[in-house]
Amino acid sequence: MVDEHDRLLPIANVGRLMKKILPAHAKISKEAKETIQECASEFISFVTGEASDKCHKENRKTVNGDDICWALGSLGLDDHAEATGKYLYKFREFEKERANQSKAITAAGTEEEKDRNIRFSRN
Repeated sequence: MVDEHDRLLPIANVGRLMKKILPAHAKISKEAKETIQECASEFISFVTGEASDKCHKENRKTVNGDDICWALGSLGLDDHAEATGKYLYKFREFEKERANQSKAITAAGTEEEKDRNIRFSRN
């Protein structure tokens, strides 16, 4: 049996997200935070369960972002599926660009090291 608090999102994170979208002077009750915490956790479980079922039918053990987008669409949440798909695409492009920059920095460092070694061996 899973403890109730282990299946819920951390309340501090929920409160922080709620504060971001409200005016600075707004107050949020503990009850409001707990309600959003339960609803958001249930929503995530619902969508993830649908994606997991798809993966199980396809004999896969890992749920990925495309599975989540599919699950959102399958559950009739087409607007969310579209928005999440766009975000996922941009995130993947960002990760590719970051990996390429990292490779370029590593390659430049390797070239500098070769140059230093050549200069050192000449002296």
